[in-house]
Amino acid sequence: MKEYKRWSKSLIETSLKHRRVLILAGARQCGKTTLAKECADKDTVYRTLDDPILLSAAQADPHGFIKHNSRLMIIDEVQRAPSLLSAIKMFVDEDTRPGQFLLTGSANIQSLPGVTESLAGRVSKIRLRPLSQGEIKSKNPSFLEHAFLESFNYQWDTYTRNDIFEIAFRGGFPEAVTLDGRQRSLWHIDYLQALLEKDLKDIINIKRHGAMKELLVILAAWSSKFMDIAAIGTGLSIQRPTIESYINALEALYLIEKVEPWTKTDYARVGKHSKIFMTDSGLMASVLKWRIDDIQLDFDKAGRLIETFIFNELSAQIGLNRDLYTLYHYRDREKREIDFLIEGPNGSFLGIEVKASFSINKDSFKHLSWFKHNLAKDKSFIGIILYTGELASSFGDNMWAIPMGALWC
Repeated sequence: MKEYKRWSKSLIETSLKHRRVLILAGARQCGKTTLAKECADKDTVYRTLDDPILLSAAQADPHGFIKHNSRLMIIDEVQRAPSLLSAIKMFVDEDTRPGQFLLTGSANIQSLPGVTESLAGRVSKIRLRPLSQGEIKSKNPSFLEHAFLESFNYQWDTYTRNDIFEIAFRGGFPEAVTLDGRQRSLWHIDYLQALLEKDLKDIINIKRHGAMKELLVILAAWSSKFMDIAAIGTGLSIQRPTIESYINALEALYLIEKVEPWTKTDYARVGKHSKIFMTDSGLMASVLKWRIDDIQLDFDKAGRLIETFIFNELSAQIGLNRDLYTLYHYRDREKREIDFLIEGPNGSFLGIEVKASFSINKDSFKHLSWFKHNLAKDKSFIGIILYTGELASSFGDNMWAIPMGALWC
């Protein structure tokens, strides 16, 4: 399998110099183990809890399992033995050297039943996502820096609307990106089947497996839309509390993610509903059994797929600088919407809308312009429409039309 230079590697290396424990979290098969091993040396102790013997040993004697004399111990899939966290806490409280444990987890361990140990003050957590297009292309994650400076004088490759569809259908799981068409879809389907049959058991006791599969399809179709539990549950023969617990479980497995609304205003008509996204656009397309021919003339499907893809790309870059950038969306009762609102240094704003089209006009910026003049007020605000055209064009008043390829070039 091809090796990729992951953007998060430098974050991991820096964190291990300053924190006693590092958790590298993300969906199964997104590359956590490969990346963790890249940060090891010949003295590193490596143990995976996917090994049933090691898992039994960890559960039977957590304190004995985590003892080591090396610089670093890597424990893969730590969510399978949550009792290790308390043992690790005691270990690193006696020896406060940084860089003692690198834990990987395919589920959000803090969300697991019965987990009370947070390792607060001792741990750093880094989210690893499926490959971004920039990582696939071996490009640096510089789009946000350029955007906040309105510096769009660099070169990028040109992508047609169909090119973007093909990239979005491929997604970012390292093994899946090497496959084409039907084999890639089968990989995604087998991947989800394994997650729902195995990993889900670590998080929640599912009694209605059929309902969970149906819900996942519904959530894939809902990607990029506003959360509405009542509407999502229509047609499912399960109660609202159960639907909410199932959604939380899928979120804990890093299959779906919520984007919170921006509400830092006294404007009374601002919306307060989260948006929901699949965390990989390729997985979304496979779950829904979409083909490129199906969406070329279906603007609703095309819009949801591309917005999900752009969410995946932006999230990968924002996660590298979570102390600088925070991702929101905006919607109010007047139906003014901004797909992505990124709050940057000193309260500055970057508003991004996604258009699956190759032409943009002045009217396309009306919601961005309204936010700039009514809510951003004295703060810096830059508005961008990401589109499938070729040229970066200024529309004045800090408003830009930017080709999607600029995200990863």
